[in-house]
Amino acid sequence: MIQWNPEPDIFSYGPVHVRWYGLMFLLGFSIGYAIIRWMCRIENKSFERLEGLLVYVMAGTMIGARLGHVLFYAPEYYLSHPVEILKIWEGGLASHGGTLGVMIGIWLYSRRYPEFSTIWMLDRLSIPTALVAAFIRIGNLMNSEILGRPSDLPWAFVFLRQDNIPRHPGQLYESLAYFALFLFTMTLYRRNPFRPDGFFFGIMLIWIFLARIFLEYFKENQEAFEQGMWMNMGQILSVPFVLFGVYLLVRALRAKNKNVNSLPNTAAN
Repeated sequence: MIQWNPEPDIFSYGPVHVRWYGLMFLLGFSIGYAIIRWMCRIENKSFERLEGLLVYVMAGTMIGARLGHVLFYAPEYYLSHPVEILKIWEGGLASHGGTLGVMIGIWLYSRRYPEFSTIWMLDRLSIPTALVAAFIRIGNLMNSEILGRPSDLPWAFVFLRQDNIPRHPGQLYESLAYFALFLFTMTLYRRNPFRPDGFFFGIMLIWIFLARIFLEYFKENQEAFEQGMWMNMGQILSVPFVLFGVYLLVRALRAKNKNVNSLPNTAAN
């Protein structure tokens, strides 16, 4: 068993606390921004206006993730205590809301800069998004939060700050799943950056939210009302994203086949 009890703070100075979670969040977004700039160079896109993209994406992520938690997991409490909605530092972020927030942020960005279409941005952003998600789950691990269910496996973690029960390291399971997605989609992109619209975004939605549905069975429920449910709230909310991803991927593959079939036959007679 792995005894786990790291400090959430990397260091602190008076009221200033630099935490592992925040570092992982910032690191993921910074690397993601660098990847998008690299993609623009490959595809001969101007990246002079990308400076504002990070603001749209981060704002969409944080606002969407917070409102997702408020609306999906504890609406009664937050509607009765609206000031608590602003206290993001106390925890309470939902990845499903964050995903919707990013989509809305990209749509707003594309309206301001039409040369970057919404689907083009979502396709490209889906690749570093997987890396960001992997880093964030590492941050959850450093915070000893989002606990797994009890386990007797040799790689089980004992989160000493929470209890002395060996548990599945669900944070690591998710982080590895998302990192594998990043490597897979990055490999596909390097082989051919010019895929049909929705190809990479569809893969990302299917992979991440199928993994979420499966890996939730290794994690403790986050809210009391989820006890006894066949599928918890995270799994239920994942289903529409998977279905939308399937739709986008099928449409992209059909568009690819249509383009291939429409090419003139240049073979010698």
